[in-house]
Amino acid sequence: MRWRYLSIIFIFFVFYLALISKLYNTQLLKRDYYSDRAVSLSRASGILEPQRGNIYFTDKNGNSIPAALNKDFNVVFSVPKEVQENVEFGDATMEWYGESLGNIFNKPSDEIIKQLSKKDDLYELLFQKAINEQVEAIRDLDLKGIYIDKQKLRFYPYGVLASHLLGYVSVTTEKEFLKYGDIQIGRYGLESHFNQLLTGTPGEIKKDGSIDPENGKDLKLTIDRNIQSQSEEILGKLIESWKADGGTIIVQEPKSGKILTMASFPNFDPNNFSQSKMENYLNPATQAIYEPGSVFKLITMAAGIDSGRITPETTYIDSGAVTLNGKTIKNWDLKAYGKQTMTSVIEHSINTGTVYAERKIGHETFYKYLINFGFDKLTGINLPSEVKGKINNLKKGKDIDFATASFGQGVAVTPIEFISAISSIANGGVLMKPLILEGEKLEVIRRVISEDAAKAVSEMMVSAVEKNILADIANYKVAGKTGTAFIPDFDKGGYTDQVINSYVGFAPATDPSFVILIKLEKPMGAPLAGQTVVPAFRELAQYILNYYNISPDNLD
Repeated sequence: MRWRYLSIIFIFFVFYLALISKLYNTQLLKRDYYSDRAVSLSRASGILEPQRGNIYFTDKNGNSIPAALNKDFNVVFSVPKEVQENVEFGDATMEWYGESLGNIFNKPSDEIIKQLSKKDDLYELLFQKAINEQVEAIRDLDLKGIYIDKQKLRFYPYGVLASHLLGYVSVTTEKEFLKYGDIQIGRYGLESHFNQLLTGTPGEIKKDGSIDPENGKDLKLTIDRNIQSQSEEILGKLIESWKADGGTIIVQEPKSGKILTMASFPNFDPNNFSQSKMENYLNPATQAIYEPGSVFKLITMAAGIDSGRITPETTYIDSGAVTLNGKTIKNWDLKAYGKQTMTSVIEHSINTGTVYAERKIGHETFYKYLINFGFDKLTGINLPSEVKGKINNLKKGKDIDFATASFGQGVAVTPIEFISAISSIANGGVLMKPLILEGEKLEVIRRVISEDAAKAVSEMMVSAVEKNILADIANYKVAGKTGTAFIPDFDKGGYTDQVINSYVGFAPATDPSFVILIKLEKPMGAPLAGQTVVPAFRELAQYILNYYNISPDNLD
């Protein structure tokens, strides 16, 4: 009995010693580790950081498809103070830390050493989104002062899809940390434009308790994931085939102004944004201007017909050239067409014909129509840092400037401005604000031309498609126009021999469901638009007609 009693005491004593040892190890020997880790986790784990709102694409049935969400990732961080103590009192060197970690993460060793050498530093983020192989490599090395945790970070399930539109998210810089703390901040695109809404409100730790964070709000876009994906695939093939520098496709619903697709190349992967050039983050659809070329002839004809100065049947004699202010304008094919109607001018894309139309309209009236179509204003689309077109050179009043503007040279537009203007023609003359968010209130900007004038221009576009065949789709009336614009030489003045190919069109022409703008920058060999963007337009238009199961409007 006494032996059993002594055994119980002995077991209790051993357990007590183990507990004391554990407490000593925790509170004294490991004090710095747990203190540093507590500080680290308060920054790295997002305890007080609100859940960032998700961003969703949609589809034709209104389903929400995640475009940007939050996901648990492995993060690797260091407590530099511990690393320095290990280097000072252990057998490791900073060079060994730098080389070992650099090899795992493919980062320069001197960059890592710089992070680990900061005095009295309790936290340095070394790598976000570490894959399992990297995590295992870290564990195998058993590096003191290097830790692995889980953290919710931004994830883009479709990678590069709509990257200019979405932007990306990154942690605060040192300067931002002082103001905002350790939170995720949206950069570029929607992540930036709606950063405050998506971020929510951080919580706080106070002596008398904590205040819970308020999670961010979700965004649902008008972007149809399927049309966006198809557009990017077509644009990618187009750029590869013609070794072009870049390009843009926008698809808009003319009656509402909703943007169904906004795609541009070169793009970037927001999951690995640091691997791309900074200029790739800008959205060419809203943040870059270009001279549109012959697609702009539609605007000239719309102004002429609406003002009553011309009709589609108005004729003139084309001699192949016109000289103004000592400069001569010729047709793109150097031909003289003789007697032509305004409809023929659109069908054959005759430069002198739109020069004639602009002179009939008058400079002052023509300029007012450009203003009315919105070429000197922002469209107001809910995206950051939108720029506006440039038509300022027309204020000088030179005949030659108005003449070249009539066929889209010497004036500059953004893709979003231009497709909105053409959508107004497809919408019976009414200009709508372009929308990117589901639930945004439809907004009529103004009527720019009469319904009759819009119908007349649409019929001219249909005639151009029927005559040139390339964009024709069986059983549908398709309205369209090509453009091949020479790119200005900003160093020497004048123009280079490089071009931008464009095509703009809509279908079904009798009741348009969508408008497509395709722009291709610097295709090799400076081909005509009919060789490049027109077949791409036809492929995409056919896809959308099938996707929405749109009824034919041309069964004759």
